[in-house]
Amino acid sequence: MREIQLRDAKATLSAVVDEALQGKPAIITRHGKRQAVILSYEEWERLSQVPSFGRLLMTAPVAAEDLSNRDRTPLRTPDL
Repeated sequence: MREIQLRDAKATLSAVVDEALQGKPAIITRHGKRQAVILSYEEWERLSQVPSFGRLLMTAPVAAEDLSNRDRTPLRTPDL
């Protein structure tokens, strides 16, 4: 992914958007710091549909009886 300064992106916005549509997103920098990313709407839509790991866990069809009971016996006896 290429980096482009904000002032250059403004001057060539149409070309930056065309590249994003071709699958070549660009990172926009301001004062040397990464500030934004230009990517196609299709790619943004795809990425925004990816659920978080937490949401995947919450929707998992698991009931309490599906989980095995944890064996809490110590693996070794502590030396005193």
